[in-house]
Amino acid sequence: MGQEVETTRMGSSFVYASARTPFGRFNGALADTRTDDLAATALKGLLDRSPGLDPGLVGDVFWGNANGAGEDNRNVGRMAVLLAGMPVSVPATTVNRLCGSSLDAAMMAARMIEVGDAEIAIAGGVESMTRAPWVLPKPSRRFPAGDVTAVSTTLGWRLVNERMPAEWTVSLGECNEQLQEKFSISRERQDEFGARSHRLAAEAWKKGFYDDLVVPVPGTDLGQDESIRAGTSLEALAKLKPAFRPDGTITAGNCSPLNDGASAVLLGSASAAATIGRDPVARIAGRGWAALEPQQFGYAPVEAANGALERAGITWDDIGAVELNEAFAVQSIACVDAWLKLGLRDAEVVNAKGGAIAIGHPLGASGGRILGTLAARLVESGERWGVAAICIGVGQGLAVVLENVA
Repeated sequence: MGQEVETTRMGSSFVYASARTPFGRFNGALADTRTDDLAATALKGLLDRSPGLDPGLVGDVFWGNANGAGEDNRNVGRMAVLLAGMPVSVPATTVNRLCGSSLDAAMMAARMIEVGDAEIAIAGGVESMTRAPWVLPKPSRRFPAGDVTAVSTTLGWRLVNERMPAEWTVSLGECNEQLQEKFSISRERQDEFGARSHRLAAEAWKKGFYDDLVVPVPGTDLGQDESIRAGTSLEALAKLKPAFRPDGTITAGNCSPLNDGASAVLLGSASAAATIGRDPVARIAGRGWAALEPQQFGYAPVEAANGALERAGITWDDIGAVELNEAFAVQSIACVDAWLKLGLRDAEVVNAKGGAIAIGHPLGASGGRILGTLAARLVESGERWGVAAICIGVGQGLAVVLENVA
């Protein structure tokens, strides 16, 4: 005779709060701050948003990180928990899905809550691209006679397997030049998109939108995202030289820079509100993921977002806000163009507070940033539905649908 097992309907997960550091430039204001300290700063800043919450009641911490070769090694999520002063009883894991790491972390935390394994969880991510080390492969024998090369772990492919097809392992910039050719997206459109990102990010900071989302990093005087150039003009962007092809369209002005920073998001069940001491702001209504040929990674958010909408039971007609990580202007434009054809009401709902071209893209932290920004935008606007989406190197994309419950 078998034992009867009680089954319950899967619950919902909610975003309660978010916090992030300002994003610093490569070799900029955060260059002297260790990666694990950046992570701890975002985590502590998040907990400070909910002073009524006993940190020991956090069921698990999921932390995104793309490089993991330096100060972010040895499970930087757990390091963040300890450095932030949380109880040693709070566990943590580190997630690596490259640029999508912290959005993936949030998806994992949400699933944990929805299946009832925890009432409260934290997701976040960190990257110091400035402090990413050079690495040396170990020799196959002692004292090799030839030279060895130190390989940068800052961005992109390194120590590539020879069995990988060459077309899969081209630079991220070359991947997007190919995308530009496929969709005929002009240099002018890309520069316009880049200038818009800087303009909207600067406006959002000036109007105070980011004031409650960003926490200072101890030992620095960085007050806002360091890569934003408020006076960026089309004329200035047009003068920049192509970065990846002599006759290419992608420049330093229409793609995201290298950055340092961290982000964190507090998630919980509906019943966790009393424990946390605040009401939730958004429900995680749908999740999506997709994979394409590695060189087509910039377009992967299209199907990832479509899948998230389908799981949420809504369509693009319902969406009032989109946060799309702007790795490159060309891939962002390609994604937005596709969504407009599927019913997105207006391109202006995408990244209305600026995007990664201006704000920055510290790889492991960007997913948490766009999710927190999306929740705040829904609260501000009163729109019901929003999408956070991100492209991921080696051909992947992730997306989350939020429903405003504030």
